[in-house]
Amino acid sequence: MFKSARLKLTGWYLLIIMLISIFFSAVIYSEMSRELERGFRRAGLRAKAEELGISLPKRFSIQPKDLPIGLREVPLHFFLSEDLQAAKKRLELNLLTINGMILGISAVAGYFLAGKTLRPIEKAMNEQKRFVADASHELRTPLTALKTSMEVALRDKKISLAQAKKLIKSNLEDVNGLQALSDSLLKLTNYQTNGQSLIFENIDIAQVLERAYQKILPLAKKKSIDIKIKVKKQTISANKESLGQMILIFLDNAVKYTPQKGKVAIHTKVDKKSLLIEIKDTGIGVAKKNIPHIFDRFYRVDKSRSKIDVSGYGLGLSLAKRIIEIHRGSVKVSSVLNKGTTFTVKLPLKRS
Repeated sequence: MFKSARLKLTGWYLLIIMLISIFFSAVIYSEMSRELERGFRRAGLRAKAEELGISLPKRFSIQPKDLPIGLREVPLHFFLSEDLQAAKKRLELNLLTINGMILGISAVAGYFLAGKTLRPIEKAMNEQKRFVADASHELRTPLTALKTSMEVALRDKKISLAQAKKLIKSNLEDVNGLQALSDSLLKLTNYQTNGQSLIFENIDIAQVLERAYQKILPLAKKKSIDIKIKVKKQTISANKESLGQMILIFLDNAVKYTPQKGKVAIHTKVDKKSLLIEIKDTGIGVAKKNIPHIFDRFYRVDKSRSKIDVSGYGLGLSLAKRIIEIHRGSVKVSSVLNKGTTFTVKLPLKRS
């Protein structure tokens, strides 16, 4: 598809360039032909003037009315006429050669530029296809489980009220999971617009972190995880809601992957014109080979290698990274297996 589009785009580039080139070549040929004719006419008149003993200035008009009487009816000499035609032929050949070179160079340059123009579109299309395929795969599993469990229950004529309630409760958990997945997909889709719909304002990062901390606190208490916050008041130009969501994702990730009675620490500092937010945990860590992929959509570390069973669809960190990119920031990850992980988010204080 894109190869065909690239060839078509290259063809359009060539057509436009060659039309322009031919137009200018025609103009150049027309003007140069007139100049050659005038030049050869002057040469012929000068030769005839010398023959007749008539003196001509260095610059003179070739119009018959401006010439001496003896030169007004003088035709071009035969050899000059042939030279004029030869000069015009050389001019034609030179212009054809130049146009041929332009065509060749334009073909190569046009093919390169067409590829460069279409590459972002191709990348976006491939991302979209992968996104749809991954989302379909993630939706298919819980939907199949829901369908299977309900079909089995319908076939069971001896199902009790307690069993039915248990089935409904289990199905509701799956439905909640699907709802969480659809919400995450919608948020991720909204953030694909480069934050054009987001409102940026000066906010206090301490307040945003405190709000995220309060939201994650019940889960942390349930696992007896101690969260330490060391944050200074600092104003930053950002979107309050998305920034809070990003911090909550990192805190939620830290608490989920930290065993019982573990520790999570979050602190901030200002580095020149940037704000650094560090979220550190004493969790299971991430293998070095997996670190480059943890921000990929739907990516999850193999559960068989983890002692902690964590629910989710692998969209959280992808969403967090997208929020950071919208704020024109960056994120770094350092991790040691069975010792913990540290995420360091760097955000500009002012959005240029």
